[in-house]
Amino acid sequence: MRVACVGGGPAGLYFSILMKRQDPSHDITVHERNPAGSTYGWGVTYWGGLLDGLRAHDPESARAISENSMRWSDGTAHVRDRTTVHHGDEGFGIGRRRLLDVLARRAASLGVRIEYGHEIAGDAALPAADLVVACDGVNSTLRERHADHFGSRIVAGRNKYIWLGTTKVFDSFTFAFVETRHGWIWCYAYGYSEDHSTCVIECSPATWAGLGLDRVDEADSRALLERLFADLLDGHPLIGRAHTDGSAQWLNFRTLTNRTWHHGNLVLLGDAAHTTHYSIGAGTTLALEDAMALAGALRGAPGLRPALVSYERERRAALLPVQSAARYSAQWYENLPRYIGLEPHQMFALLGQRHSPLLPHIPPQLYYRLDRAAGQVRTLRRLKRWLGPRVARTMHARSGVSPGREVAAE
Repeated sequence: MRVACVGGGPAGLYFSILMKRQDPSHDITVHERNPAGSTYGWGVTYWGGLLDGLRAHDPESARAISENSMRWSDGTAHVRDRTTVHHGDEGFGIGRRRLLDVLARRAASLGVRIEYGHEIAGDAALPAADLVVACDGVNSTLRERHADHFGSRIVAGRNKYIWLGTTKVFDSFTFAFVETRHGWIWCYAYGYSEDHSTCVIECSPATWAGLGLDRVDEADSRALLERLFADLLDGHPLIGRAHTDGSAQWLNFRTLTNRTWHHGNLVLLGDAAHTTHYSIGAGTTLALEDAMALAGALRGAPGLRPALVSYERERRAALLPVQSAARYSAQWYENLPRYIGLEPHQMFALLGQRHSPLLPHIPPQLYYRLDRAAGQVRTLRRLKRWLGPRVARTMHARSGVSPGREVAAE
């Protein structure tokens, strides 16, 4: 099969790796509009489950990604002058440039051609190929050529956010909420290398305008944010990237959905097919899982169209709970004043529950108490299931009667 991937992000590179591993005779070219090494985005996050999938599909790239990642297992929240820590699941951060370099090297070693500085936009002819994979992001020009067919829909979020870096290295996934006279502003921060972290800073439009962030350039915007988050940054600077006119890159997150993901021999992958709010940290994982699913659907399929139909069906089903979680997560932050008055440990507990469709409809204090009670019940049930067989064995041993079938308590 002759394959052309338009876009050299994680989705396109990883898909090319998997296709070459399935059949080295595939002729695969990745077309990337930017020069090599010019990516922007600081660090990205993923969770332990992704590594399991990567190891199953290509152990070599999985090993390189793991070795170049930072790990954390705690979440820390700073609210005003109070701090709370939650011990949770293991998470990972890796520099986007490092991730792309790992995947590009692996793809090239397998015989994939990567053509940097090669943009396929506007009315430019598509590459001659049996399969064209549009992995050129949320602003996909290939998708826009058939916008009516794909049925693309973009919904902009309410809050403003900016993606920054810093030389302060965080050893946990860190949240910081700062109150100003114009409202709350907060950041999500996580380490992705030995000397850098990502800082995503978010606030409501009213706070953004009240602080004057709508009127200052990129340098003044960073200076103001450094003052607001001075306690968090410990004297370290924020690092940004200005627009060509010097303005700061404040954005509204755009949630993209499509009615269908394929058209003839053209198929959408990663952010070209869907986006989920950054607050759940799933974008990179979903892109790589898309690549796994598409490569798997093409393996041994009776034809291209059945494979693309199968791929879309599988990924749509997998995305439903993630998209729901992302939607409720974004709404939690858009309604931050509803939760910020709680005790820090209570607010952090509800921060962890922000994906719940029930949370917006139940008073926060009541939801917290109900969740605590439910957690105690779940813990008790797990303890009883663990203790049940052991107690039974002890009693049978003392009585000298054969235990027969052991039944765990519910």
